[in-house]
Amino acid sequence: MAEEPTENISGGDDGSAAAAFEAGDAGTRAEAVVDELGDLYWQKTYGGKDAFESLVRTILSQNTSDVASQPAHDALMERYGPEGSDDDAAGGGADGGGTADDRDLAAALADAEQSELAETISSAGLYNQKSEMIVGAAERIREEYGGRAGFDEFVRTEEPSEVREALLDIHGVGPKTADCVLLFAGGRDGVFPVDTHVHRIARRMGLAPADADHETVREHLEADVSGEKCGFGHTAMIQFGREYCTARKPACLDGPEACPLYDLCDRVGVDEVGESVVDPAEAAGE
Repeated sequence: MAEEPTENISGGDDGSAAAAFEAGDAGTRAEAVVDELGDLYWQKTYGGKDAFESLVRTILSQNTSDVASQPAHDALMERYGPEGSDDDAAGGGADGGGTADDRDLAAALADAEQSELAETISSAGLYNQKSEMIVGAAERIREEYGGRAGFDEFVRTEEPSEVREALLDIHGVGPKTADCVLLFAGGRDGVFPVDTHVHRIARRMGLAPADADHETVREHLEADVSGEKCGFGHTAMIQFGREYCTARKPACLDGPEACPLYDLCDRVGVDEVGESVVDPAEAAGE
């Protein structure tokens, strides 16, 4: 069984407070897909990440790859996190002071010079926009929750719908970012974040309508997959999209035996005879 990747897909390589889920009799095809992915990959539920760091990490990962966003996250934490340099610690405490060991990440980023932060995260791409989002989010979290610890408690303890609504009200936070924070920090069951891989695969497999937007795909998956399996389903489907069900050349073009989920897939938009692929929405409109 393959090991879980460490880069971004689960919020980094420092582990999660998690336990393996129990695969059982699947009541829906979507759940059968997740169970099959559990046989192919790791089986793990999620939670235990710091909420604000999860938010920052997910913003950094927007519209870029793990290869680009991971170094940006590491550089940001080195400069502004608890282990950052003493010279960078000014303004780091919740009260605007503090040392490198006790400073609050949200406070440090709220007080950060945006151009300096942009330079720090430049490997992530769109660094001017992302630095603006991160500083704005940090200011909001310091003002409303008192900093990193208060925000983390809010994400872990309040109703998921309330947390999601609050997250979506932060500039630069969309549904996928909000759901990743709920999943990786809050450890909430029944949260199935939808990124480009999940959006493509769910529609290609016929687990959601071919023309469904990201939110509609999320609603279908969260309705059809058991709550404790949703987080794993998200990360494993991303990995499956990277290894097998790519946008331009899914494994099924090499024959049924090339894809471990072939029998569970409708292959919407895939022409196996002509060896061509279109977006499922385009295929549905023909």
